Amino acid sequence: MKKLILLGSVSVLLMNCNKKTETPAPTAKVDTAAVIEPVVDTLGPKSFCYMAVTGKDSVFASIDDNLGTITGKLAYKNNEKDSSKGDVTGFKSGDTLKLTYEFQSEGTKSKRDIYFIQKDNTLTEGIGDHKEEDGQSKYANEKKISYKDGQKLEPADCKVVIKALK
Repeated sequence: MKKLILLGSVSVLLMNCNKKTETPAPTAKVDTAAVIEPVVDTLGPKSFCYMAVTGKDSVFASIDDNLGTITGKLAYKNNEKDSSKGDVTGFKSGDTLKLTYEFQSEGTKSKRDIYFIQKDNTLTEGIGDHKEEDGQSKYANEKKISYKDGQKLEPADCKVVIKALK
């Protein structure tokens, strides 16, 4: 009988030694006050459309800003002068869009610098003397560009602008 009790005690002791002590996994607390905000793409290109009408003349611009690199289309539709239509490329420096306008007018391809100040959601074209350099019309002196009398382009519906640019 002593052997049976001793054998039973040893087996109970061995079974208790083999048991794993399991601790319950910690549970994550859900913050019920947290607000899920939509993800806004701040790195992708931003598209803007502008238009200006002076008398019977109009200007249409579609601008894409990809982290300061500017591309787009521009069209001058003049009533009694030559109209032009083409592409703009360039960059943004502070609030100034420094662009090269490559356009077709009267069957001739041309290039010229065109700068705009971007303020209060409008574009104002820079006016200044130009000089011919390497087959392109460039501003003679960037410091003498005036924006006070330049054409003011206001934000416009992109459907209207894109239709005018075709």
